[in-house]
Amino acid sequence: MEQRVLKTLEYDKIVALLMEKATSAYGKEKASALTPFVRLDEVQTAQQGTAEAATVLRLKGSVPLGGIRDIRAAVQRARLNAMLAPRELLDIADTVMAGRRLRNFLLDLCEEQELPLLRFQAERIEGLRELEAEIRRCVDENGDILDSASAELRQVRQEIRQLEARIREKLDQMTRSSAYQKMLMDSIVTIRGDRFVIPVKQEYRHVFGGIVHDQSASGATLFIEPEVVVSMNNKLRELRLREEKEVERILFVLTEMVSGAVEALKENVDALAELDFMFAKAQLGASMKAVCPRLNDRGYLRLKKARHPLIPHDKVVPVDVELGGSYRAIVVTGPNTGGKTVSLKTIGLLSLMAMAGLHIPAEEESEAAVFSSVFADIGDEQSIEQNLSTFSSHLTNIIHILGAMDENSLVLFDELGAGTDPTEGAALAMAIIDDVIRRGARLVATTHYSELKAYAYDRPEVINASVEFDVETLRPTYRLLIGVPGRSNAFAIAKRLGLPEEIIEKARASISEEDNQVESMIASLERNRRTAEEERQTAEALRREAEALRAQLEEERTRFAEEKNKLLERAEEEARIAVQLAKEEADAVIRELRRMMAEGAEIKEHRLIEAKKRLGDAVLELEKEKVKKPVKAVRATQVKPGDEVMVTSFGQKGTVLEKAGDDEFLVQIGIMKMKVKRNDMHVVKPSKQEQTIAAYTSVKRAKNTVKMELDLRGYNVEEGIREIDRYLDEALLAGLHSVSIIHGHGTGVLRKGVHEYLRQHRNVKSFRLGGQGEGGVGATIVELK
Repeated sequence: MEQRVLKTLEYDKIVALLMEKATSAYGKEKASALTPFVRLDEVQTAQQGTAEAATVLRLKGSVPLGGIRDIRAAVQRARLNAMLAPRELLDIADTVMAGRRLRNFLLDLCEEQELPLLRFQAERIEGLRELEAEIRRCVDENGDILDSASAELRQVRQEIRQLEARIREKLDQMTRSSAYQKMLMDSIVTIRGDRFVIPVKQEYRHVFGGIVHDQSASGATLFIEPEVVVSMNNKLRELRLREEKEVERILFVLTEMVSGAVEALKENVDALAELDFMFAKAQLGASMKAVCPRLNDRGYLRLKKARHPLIPHDKVVPVDVELGGSYRAIVVTGPNTGGKTVSLKTIGLLSLMAMAGLHIPAEEESEAAVFSSVFADIGDEQSIEQNLSTFSSHLTNIIHILGAMDENSLVLFDELGAGTDPTEGAALAMAIIDDVIRRGARLVATTHYSELKAYAYDRPEVINASVEFDVETLRPTYRLLIGVPGRSNAFAIAKRLGLPEEIIEKARASISEEDNQVESMIASLERNRRTAEEERQTAEALRREAEALRAQLEEERTRFAEEKNKLLERAEEEARIAVQLAKEEADAVIRELRRMMAEGAEIKEHRLIEAKKRLGDAVLELEKEKVKKPVKAVRATQVKPGDEVMVTSFGQKGTVLEKAGDDEFLVQIGIMKMKVKRNDMHVVKPSKQEQTIAAYTSVKRAKNTVKMELDLRGYNVEEGIREIDRYLDEALLAGLHSVSIIHGHGTGVLRKGVHEYLRQHRNVKSFRLGGQGEGGVGATIVELK
């Protein structure tokens, strides 16, 4: 891909944004080197990696990428057996730990999600726990070698500390002595050149003897190592040399360990670089609200609500583009400053981003093509130094493009044919477009020549397009309109700005009848497009409303079926318990009768067995409704008003209101009325199983003995209301006129919820708190209608 084209389409700015999302030097380097791929399998792999990283960010919000250092130079030095500094060793330990943490994070997530590319990169990372542990045992977080690094180092440092204490103690005695007070400039002990000294006035130098290590700027103060501590300072110097030697030995040992793990560290670095790069791409896509496009190598491009990624979200205008299907070229006409160039750059830049494995700022189901190359001639590249005019500059680029393109190329021309005589420029533009189409490439060109409008109509492989202009506000809307050529709008703009009508009419009369007809045709196309767009939006809103209603009804039906099953299960369990108690009691009676029979009473055995069998058969088996049970229905043949039907396309029941045509009926579905064809309906017939359940439920309710009171103590408000609803229905069927609901005293929340529900219940005539002997405020007496 040519660098000039990448810069023209502002691909380098996308790369800069990508580099900002990377957290490590490795990721930033890979981002800076990212260029579009030209093979479909390479693009698919790159897009898959971005999609997997986006999945992780969506599920977890963030990824543990901290602590990754650039250790490549240190690893290379270790390979050459050059001693590593403590800071370099600490960076290696931090990077090893960061890699292991990221590896564990991703592998745990891969157990739940299918993330093959991330799993592959994570499995490349080696733990290297022993190396990290040894470095941290010897080097602290500030890069200093710890005493615990070796027994020798611990002993030497202990001796150093003890000897330093003795030297300080000796010198402190001198500085505190009244005999020496007047000889010292300050009563302090300081260090010069790793030797302990005291500040002595120049005239008393001979009193202390020893060695002069420094003097003040004025020469009045000498920093003297007194003779009494010279031997101790010499010993201290020897101990520090031993310490340095031991520290070097420890660093060489650690460097050898790093040298033995060089290949593993390089593999870790490569994997971490790739992972950081993948997550940088995913984070860039998230910031742009981008999606993973479908991919093809057929030159087919379909962008839905595509947005230029460098224009702020609140200002960018989405465009819809389709290219490479029924037509190979798009010619965008219209006046300047309308947004043609932005649309052109959006198409080119999003194509490059998709080919580079980046998600694109567009809607789902957008599709991008993998081109062998992308060419663009955009902007005025007039050069004084090269003595090239605007036209010559454009033509030079076009000649280069025509020579380098092939049938798998995407070609973008801005203001094709501009900069020369309009007639010749338009003719040249048409010839160039013809040549590009003949050679099989995909083309998007912008121009303000009106001749190209008719040209696009005459070519089946070319389609007109324009950028919408609002005459009322005299501003472009920047919306790309495919299939509608651009209008100059000069007369309308002049009229809005106040140019006299007679001048406008005179100008209009000077235009040929053919041109006026073209402008009228374009205006008609725009009106029709707006009308179609409004109708499409209305239909889309109705479709969404119908789908929401369908989902709501399905959810309510499912919830009702589940609640019914729960109630049936509870009733069945209660019945089983009651029958079990009866059986146990019957067994006890039978045992007693057998005992009596054994003693001589006249009772026959087969009658006892028969009685017990009858009791055993009394166990209830209530059949529960299956959730989402398919409705049994037959195809509508004779449909008449009042029939209950199932509308197949909506999956909802409705009632036939009237006949609306030869093969159409007006059907009421919920709150909506709509026309439905006969072959889209089924007449609903209840199944035998539903009839059996309904008959059984009716008989069962009639036989139930309803208590005069309902005890809700221990229920919450929601559970209590469900119980009240069921209980009041049973009380009405049983013919009760007054019932008692026990809710207890408590905090009053349940009582308040019960009263609010009773206040709106259709079958409640009135209610009041219980009186003396009726439970008081812990119960509510309900009068039924």
